Amino acid sequence: MLSDDELVEQILLGNENVAEELIKRYYTSILRYCRWHCSNLEKAEDLTQETFLKLFKNLSGYKGKKKFKAYLYTIANHLCIDESRKVEFYPLEDEENIVHEYNDIVRLEDRAEISYFLNFLSSEQREAVILRFGEQLSFGEIAKVMGCNMRTAQSRVRNALKIMRKEQENER
Repeated sequence: MLSDDELVEQILLGNENVAEELIKRYYTSILRYCRWHCSNLEKAEDLTQETFLKLFKNLSGYKGKKKFKAYLYTIANHLCIDESRKVEFYPLEDEENIVHEYNDIVRLEDRAEISYFLNFLSSEQREAVILRFGEQLSFGEIAKVMGCNMRTAQSRVRNALKIMRKEQENER
């Protein structure tokens, strides 16, 4: 199996058939990431498609300075931010359940409940939590996506968890 960078190199050399492999590798995770940012599944699918279109359109700009995964999430992040400027934030639909264990807070199984507690965070903290626990990115990758250093990314997650824990305790 080729690495992400090897696939990118093949695409840049004109072998567009391997583009499908990159899409297969990341489509679900990018869709899930976009889904965190909008309440509408169709819009999340559109943002996911736009992410890959923008990726392939600008692939020659990828220099390998940061990991491909971080580069791809950065594109998705910018598109989601642009979209959020256009519409109001609405909580995610109740029917979708996810199970994430946050190390410092009680397990929250209902997506609407997670969304509820995410609303207490700043946009930067919310983004860091989604990238860390929703997308399983490392702190280094989060730092690259968010354009900050690794300690700042760690601090945003740590502070967000404190806020979420406090709000959860207040709800009891």
